[in-house]
Amino acid sequence: METAKNNLREPIVCVLGHVDHGKTTLLDDIRGTTVAKKESGGITQKIGATDINKNLLEKIVKNTFRNVSIKIPGLLFIDTPGHVAFSNMRARGGALADIAILVIDINEGLMPQTIESIDILKKFKTPFIIAANKIDLIPYFISAKNKSFYEVFKIQRPEYREELDKRIYNIINQLYVHGISSDRYDRISDFTKTFAIVPVSAKLNIGIADILMVLTGLAQKFLENEIKFSDESTRGTVIEVKKEGSLGTTLDTILYQGILARGDTIALNTANGPQTTKVKAILVNSSNKGIMEKDKVSAAAGIRILITDKLDVTPGTSIIKILDNPEQAFEELTRESKPNINVSENGVTIKAEALGSLEAVAYELDQNNIKIREASIGDITKKDIINVSTLNDPLERIIIGFNVGISPDGREAMESSDIKVITGDVIYSLIEEASKWLSDKKHELEEEKKNARPVPSKFIIMPDYIFRAAKPVIVGIRVLSGRVKVGDKLITENNKYAGTIKSLRDGDVNRQFADAGMEVSCAIDGVILNRHIFPDRPIYVDIPESVAKELKNQELSDDIKETLDEIIKIKRRENQFWGF
Repeated sequence: METAKNNLREPIVCVLGHVDHGKTTLLDDIRGTTVAKKESGGITQKIGATDINKNLLEKIVKNTFRNVSIKIPGLLFIDTPGHVAFSNMRARGGALADIAILVIDINEGLMPQTIESIDILKKFKTPFIIAANKIDLIPYFISAKNKSFYEVFKIQRPEYREELDKRIYNIINQLYVHGISSDRYDRISDFTKTFAIVPVSAKLNIGIADILMVLTGLAQKFLENEIKFSDESTRGTVIEVKKEGSLGTTLDTILYQGILARGDTIALNTANGPQTTKVKAILVNSSNKGIMEKDKVSAAAGIRILITDKLDVTPGTSIIKILDNPEQAFEELTRESKPNINVSENGVTIKAEALGSLEAVAYELDQNNIKIREASIGDITKKDIINVSTLNDPLERIIIGFNVGISPDGREAMESSDIKVITGDVIYSLIEEASKWLSDKKHELEEEKKNARPVPSKFIIMPDYIFRAAKPVIVGIRVLSGRVKVGDKLITENNKYAGTIKSLRDGDVNRQFADAGMEVSCAIDGVILNRHIFPDRPIYVDIPESVAKELKNQELSDDIKETLDEIIKIKRRENQFWGF
């Protein structure tokens, strides 16, 4: 067995990148399958793992790079639909992947999901290389297939090479903005300081040998401690949970440490906390025989485990082989099941289908300065809707759900609530939509507050338009400054109560407010004309002291500022410190 010779396991490789930049097609080239063509819209729908053993690795790499010595027993590639699945695949709180490939369309450059992927890779301190894909779409390309980049580059015209360099330098500059120093892999002298860019065409199977060579070289030179094989304990990460009728519960799992055998007892996380079960069967992918059963599997491997019990296993969490007492494993699983998320007293509510996804969403929200009040795994339920709808702050009445559904009673509860529910399967779209909603809602609340808050205003009663002297006074008024509104309390120039505006009419139209320069009919409650208020004498909107203090620090129009100063003078006749 290879691991016995050099004590190394296969490095685990993840592929990340923006949607449609060619992640799955690149993996197809590596593993010789046609998954992308079979899947809806060419976008990865499921997570799978493919083992490239040492013999195949040597055959591909040494065909072009004859001097490369291969010591690792192979590479285990995990096909992930982006950085969220990567986040779900964790080992003891860190990233499960030993190294990653970040796929970037060389013609489009960095996109939102590319940047999210970089953030996640940096968060988990995962080394990665960049596959600059779609080099066949660069102008002047001389067509070639199934070759290394090195071979294809040699046959290209100078014009193509110049265009290729332009696009690579564009990516180098974009990555530099995000703190990543990079260069074309064959121009790098120190791989500890510079990230390698490998130009490829996944469509034409170009550059695959180059990618495998760079991955192998980096793993052998820098990851030896991380990929040491150990059978002291056996651990894996559950990627996906399936309930397959009479067969029972199966767990798509990446085994990253130790040896797992049929009949072993394992501890895992469930909706009801850590529990134990037995391994009923282990299924693996075989390159020439399809899915086959094995009695025993060594790390690293992508496997499907059939368990003996019907448990509600939590995806994105660990499995631990139990040798005697499960208590220690239970403690570790309990610690792992708590999301590593900073929650506040105030903020949004988030839901996701797995722990890693939840943390990935939380991380991106934090990057966008959006606070989180509550975070949990599972579909959005009636309880979630009711809890959020009772919050006092309208800005907190929002639920963001990643890769989750809404229960039937949850949908019913939504119909009678005023909360915002945003769901989807692309994080940057969720963050974008949530940010817009929060911004719009904040603006709406500010406008409401502004409209409810009294504005320093002044008007006079026009003596030719007296319709009623009391209960209420109905008169024509001319607004001299500011904005008078229904509900405004009024004072005279001597700081005496001058009634409350009951209604405003402009001809036959009822109005909620009237601005400076307007002449409208006004009903004033609580006073009698010519006893408390008089025509042609200024009447002011009464301003609370707190509002006056706030307005003094704001930019105001000249007429409103002048009226505010007049009101402050009126108030200071009785209280010399009013408004300070």
